[in-house]
Amino acid sequence: MTVTPDDLDAAIESVVDGLRRASDGDWPAAPGTGELNAWRTAEHLGDCLISYAGLVLARPSTPRFVRFEAVADSAATTSELLEFITVGGGILGAVLRTAAPDVRAYHPSGHADIEGFAGMGCVEALVHGEDMARGLGVTLAPPREVCSRVLARMFPEVDAAGVDPWIALLWATDRIDLPGRPSRAGWQWRGAPLGD
Repeated sequence: MTVTPDDLDAAIESVVDGLRRASDGDWPAAPGTGELNAWRTAEHLGDCLISYAGLVLARPSTPRFVRFEAVADSAATTSELLEFITVGGGILGAVLRTAAPDVRAYHPSGHADIEGFAGMGCVEALVHGEDMARGLGVTLAPPREVCSRVLARMFPEVDAAGVDPWIALLWATDRIDLPGRPSRAGWQWRGAPLGD
């Protein structure tokens, strides 16, 4: 199952649509990912997506990230934060669509290919989106077929048979527990191609 830039588009759209329902919420006060509030989590997500595009474009010769950080204006409204996420996803998607099919670039989880970066973008969007949604009191409904492809590519060791793919992705990233399944604390995705 291949993860594509179209999957990234669908993941971003579902997250932004879900979070738009909380646009009147107090994002600086709502919990997000870890110690970050929802506002900072949205900013982090936009930065991750743009940073992945930078890695694919720069392909640094040493194992490192490209030395920049994309930040939202401190006066950004929640609508503008959602726009930042959408733009970040669009930049990553455009870079992935125009890169040579054999491109590989650094990531700590392995030198990732186009599919790996699309999968990483999907995980970032869906998981951080869920973190924000919980803090803001809304529910996300990502496309289950995207979740299935992302699970198969990014978490090949995960046995998700018989589990809703969205629930399985949340478990694979240690957002929830699944009865009878081991803890996923310390989880890591696989950036490198499955054949490596």
